[in-house]
Amino acid sequence: MSIAREPDLKEVKELKEQKELKEISTKYLNRDLSWIEFNWRVLEEAQDPSTPLLERVKFLAIVSSNLDEFMSVRVAGLKDQIKAGYTKKDFTGYTPAGLIKRIMKRTNKMVTEQYKTYREVTRLLMKEGIVFTEYEDLNTSQKKAMDAYYHDIIFPVLTPMAVDQSRPFPLVHNHSVYLAVLLIREGDDPDDEPYFAIVQVPSNLSRYISVPSRPNSKKQEFILLEELMEHHIQSLFSGYIPISVHGFRVTRNADLTLNEEGAEDLLEEIEKELRRRRWGSPVRLEVQEGIHPYALAQLQEEFEIEEQTFEIDGPLDITYFMKLANTLNGFENLRYPRVNPKYPVEFEDEVDFFEVLKQKDVLVHHPYETFDAVTDFIVHAAYDPKVLAIKMTLYRASGNSLIIQSLARAAESGKQVTVVVELKARFDEERNIAWARMLEKSGCHVVYGLVGLKTHAKITLVVRQEENTLRRYVHVGTGNYNDNTARLYTDVGLFTSNSIIGEDASALFNEITGYSAPHDWQSFAVAPTDLKDKLFELIEREAAHAREGKPAKIIAKMNSLSNQEVVDALYAASQAGVKIELIIRGVCCLRPGVPGLSENITVRSIVDRFLEHSRIYYFQNGGLVDVYLSSADWMTRNLTRRIELMCPVIDPQMKKMMISILNVSLNDNVKARELMSNGMYTRIKNELTPYRSQFEAMKITSWKKLQLES
Repeated sequence: MSIAREPDLKEVKELKEQKELKEISTKYLNRDLSWIEFNWRVLEEAQDPSTPLLERVKFLAIVSSNLDEFMSVRVAGLKDQIKAGYTKKDFTGYTPAGLIKRIMKRTNKMVTEQYKTYREVTRLLMKEGIVFTEYEDLNTSQKKAMDAYYHDIIFPVLTPMAVDQSRPFPLVHNHSVYLAVLLIREGDDPDDEPYFAIVQVPSNLSRYISVPSRPNSKKQEFILLEELMEHHIQSLFSGYIPISVHGFRVTRNADLTLNEEGAEDLLEEIEKELRRRRWGSPVRLEVQEGIHPYALAQLQEEFEIEEQTFEIDGPLDITYFMKLANTLNGFENLRYPRVNPKYPVEFEDEVDFFEVLKQKDVLVHHPYETFDAVTDFIVHAAYDPKVLAIKMTLYRASGNSLIIQSLARAAESGKQVTVVVELKARFDEERNIAWARMLEKSGCHVVYGLVGLKTHAKITLVVRQEENTLRRYVHVGTGNYNDNTARLYTDVGLFTSNSIIGEDASALFNEITGYSAPHDWQSFAVAPTDLKDKLFELIEREAAHAREGKPAKIIAKMNSLSNQEVVDALYAASQAGVKIELIIRGVCCLRPGVPGLSENITVRSIVDRFLEHSRIYYFQNGGLVDVYLSSADWMTRNLTRRIELMCPVIDPQMKKMMISILNVSLNDNVKARELMSNGMYTRIKNELTPYRSQFEAMKITSWKKLQLES
């Protein structure tokens, strides 16, 4: 006979966690925990031996930058809720306090795995002749060169900042790396309380420094900036002895809090908020593993952070890996093969975009087809004497945008140019303010959108005088008008002169820039007024078809799905018999494959070389297929707090191309992961010939050419 024993403390804790899990609703997945699983999938690309080595380096950097934004926005928001005493559960069953505990536990595990991968990747880089070294491992001539670099380049810009009764803790900048330095005075008792100081690692100098090569060596050696600073730290504190030097980094709340209703000038209000962002409350403290307990206590007390402290076994902030991978000369064998985007075949032999678009619509699939076609369309419009007006939304633009230069040129030549610049595009606010001022100086009408709403729609309208009439030409896209990201993101864009779409485009700009009652859209669905209702109508129509025994299917490709009402509508359609295939790169709050709830729904995520960014929605409609492209994910913010656009693809050939893009994604068995009902992702089993969707998508342009020629 066995004797029952009391469970130990570890078992009690595990039982408590299991009980908490059971109490959480099993109907939905939590948005923030789902995002963490997405970042795990990014990390898996850095861990994948089949990923070229320098691409693995980039994925490691992306994991870090993703986590920075998540902490400064999502975790910051949860901390604000806790501070305000908010204890209500969200629709997934979590209180802010309960959720932040789970986030920290899962994130700590991810960061540990990330730095384990970092050590593996740097070991492999060393084998390839790319070496990160420490000062003590340099030879005499290398040390001499690095000493000179420190004294000539680094030392003059350093500012040691003591912290004591007369000198309060200085401002620590968001996401900057610092050194925490403990010192004793020469001749003091080593047991006395040490002196404390911090030194910022200059953000305007390269984090990694090229070291002169050793004799007869082909290796490229680098040393980290903070490694040189640490070795020479004595130079900043004469008369004192450093006893501990360790890096630290603070993440602050970076969300802007705007009073748009009370703001006399939105641009000035945002500039003020950007200055306040530097003082955002700390939400995460990263410290180097092995930091002196006294230094750690000083930091935690100053920033009032304990639970959100991460001890890092490696360099802090490895986003510098991205620049390293992009600037290393040679090593092409360690990178993905170069992709040369094709110019859209419809525009290949025609210099006049407008003549082509009079005859047919054109769909462009980036980055496999070049974004130059979009830029050229706007340049063409800017210089065409028959063009009377250009209207455009700008959410994020690149550093040296030919589009912005062309809009300025068009305004200077007398054309009516209206640009809706979204000043509140997170972390691009300063850049967008600069574009806004430049465009205004050129004579463009610059509009900052509607109070309380971000303008996220991607649309350009060109009005042209032709014979005795005006014709509208429209470009609608799923991605930003940014030539840099267009090389890295998968997006689709539609060029059309369809009169119905053109009329809706004019009405949309009138609503944004003037006073207009909600428009009765002929083709568009626009958030926040009616896009959500349109989605419900389309989903319910599929459910009705299923109940009547007609063909009923939904395929939806997007970045994120988190709106509870949309999830519930999809659950209802699944129960009616609609087959639903979702391709969701990031957050998904829908739990697929639950009997009686979502057994007809599958969810897959593709993380690969390019960031999957296109939003494409397919509704079978009893055989009369409808296909849409959109700027909107199915998230609450997109459907209720942003100006978003969903546009139908009408041309039969272009509709076929959109469906082929969806099918390519659905057939991926190399980079696709399927979401299980337990909230975890598993790789699609590759029992057949390997099929990698992004490689296959490159062939779509050839398929498109054959279709058009036939």
